[in-house]
Amino acid sequence: MTVATAGTAASAPPQQGGVRSLWRLRSYLRPYVGSLTIMGTTAVTGVFVSMSIPLVTKAIIDGPISDGDSGAILPLGMLALVLGVTEAALILIRRWIQARAVLGFETAVRNDLYRHMQALPMEFHGRWQSGQLLSRITTDLSALRRFMGFGMLFLVINILQLTVVTILLLNMYWPLGVVVAVSAVPMVMLSKRFEEKYVVVSRQVQDQQGDVATAVEEAAVGFRAVKSFGRRAHIEQKFDAHTKALFDTSIEKVRLSSRFWTFLEIIPNISLVIVLLLGALAVGRDALGPGTLVAFIILMLSLVWPIESLGFILAMAQEAMTASDRVLEIFDTESAVTPGDKELVDAKGHLRLEHVDFHFPDSDEMVLRDVNLDLAPGETVAIVGATGSGKTSLVSLVPRLYDVTGGRITIDGVDVRELTLSSLRTIVATAFEDPTLFSMSVRENIALGRPEASDEDVCDAIETAQASFVYDLPWGLDTRIGEQGMSLSGGQRQRLALARAVLAKPRILVLDDTLSALDVHTEALVETALRRVLAEATGIVVAHRASTVMLADRVALLQDGTITDVGTHHELLSTVPAYRDLLGGDGDEATLELEDEAVLR
Repeated sequence: MTVATAGTAASAPPQQGGVRSLWRLRSYLRPYVGSLTIMGTTAVTGVFVSMSIPLVTKAIIDGPISDGDSGAILPLGMLALVLGVTEAALILIRRWIQARAVLGFETAVRNDLYRHMQALPMEFHGRWQSGQLLSRITTDLSALRRFMGFGMLFLVINILQLTVVTILLLNMYWPLGVVVAVSAVPMVMLSKRFEEKYVVVSRQVQDQQGDVATAVEEAAVGFRAVKSFGRRAHIEQKFDAHTKALFDTSIEKVRLSSRFWTFLEIIPNISLVIVLLLGALAVGRDALGPGTLVAFIILMLSLVWPIESLGFILAMAQEAMTASDRVLEIFDTESAVTPGDKELVDAKGHLRLEHVDFHFPDSDEMVLRDVNLDLAPGETVAIVGATGSGKTSLVSLVPRLYDVTGGRITIDGVDVRELTLSSLRTIVATAFEDPTLFSMSVRENIALGRPEASDEDVCDAIETAQASFVYDLPWGLDTRIGEQGMSLSGGQRQRLALARAVLAKPRILVLDDTLSALDVHTEALVETALRRVLAEATGIVVAHRASTVMLADRVALLQDGTITDVGTHHELLSTVPAYRDLLGGDGDEATLELEDEAVLR
């Protein structure tokens, strides 16, 4: 199954998995086989009980009433009452068991889908819109639950009821039974045409719902940019375009369904008129008893709901099959980052990059080529390079956010691809330039990588990151941060992300330009504290300023995707013009030396 290139409606054509897609999800129903068996048994029993009531009615009319035997009416009437109560009890039992099974099915699929999405690599999340993923894990799974809990059961029940009742009608009086059977032919033909068209429209609606969710999510996250540039009207127009497209497709979906259901209403009514006419004539000729005619009509009317609900159930089935296709698009996406099976205990933090090449999966253009770097345990190396030179890509390879396409990266001589991801990401912690904070308390955000950390350890990490502003928040460390930490400044978010990385106590600490949003005074305090942390860990620091470079023991200059020079800051400053130009901008070495002295002081 092909994954949409960008996760949009335009790029995700309707899949044709249909019943096959639903069948592939059957394993999620296995824990509820017992419940489903009871549910199916009660449903089938209920169908036969409901069909028995018209037969009892026939017996009352053609027996005691026709014979004038009033004494026999009461026992048959009580039998009809018992059958009615039994049918109601069976419905109650079925629904009670059904609710737990279908909700358990939805919960299990949602949990596995979320777990699988978390395991997928960065390139997947880079291609897919978050709204499309949100739509699949909410709207699509709800469509599956509705079909599994209602549509699938009643599809089986209604087919059974249609078959059994038609056989009974043919046995009662075959001419009228033929009328009922013949009326089913146009309904089958209409259902087939409806199915072919509805699956396409249903997929479009579900994809467009994902587009609308994406538009809402982007507007909510980017509200500051929207307001600061005065682009509210522009964003509203884009959102309106998405909702209008969804509206138009939804109207087409309703129009298609309404035409189908209208025909399903007309055909049974026409059949009923014909049956009443021919039945009355048959009773007049004594070819049919009045009780048999009444039972025949009651049984025929019992087919109205199965026939009328056919369109609704088929529509639900198509939505469920489309939803299962969309869900399986995620499940069928395999992670390019395959975890190993080794655990590295008591890692020293010796990191080596050996002839590393890298390009993104959807491009053949090399981002990194033949990168070689050796970091001894406890050593810190700064990666310096122009914008677009591949610095972030390079440091993303260490925790395997991406995998190398050539060469290898080792920790203590073990290829990172041989390690379990949990082991690797316990050894390596990363703080990004654009940090992600979650809608949870300050303490939970900081302790994300080490939930068992003590209060003392959390406070030490806060002090190292110079994030003591958290104590001034309304509820201190228990203050809940808004989504994406939008209530905090850029520098505050970076300091919390740095505290999170420090608290993890990794053997290898990766800082991807983590201090870029800090003022000079705060940056100096953070760097002083970081020196103590980096003295106990191997460090990779992506840097753009001389003050940050001074954290490192050595500096690696990255140009056009490869490391061209490695040395101390002063060595490169005096011998590599490209390095001097990169940090100084105008090449003024005296200015750089003054910056160095200021940092050292």
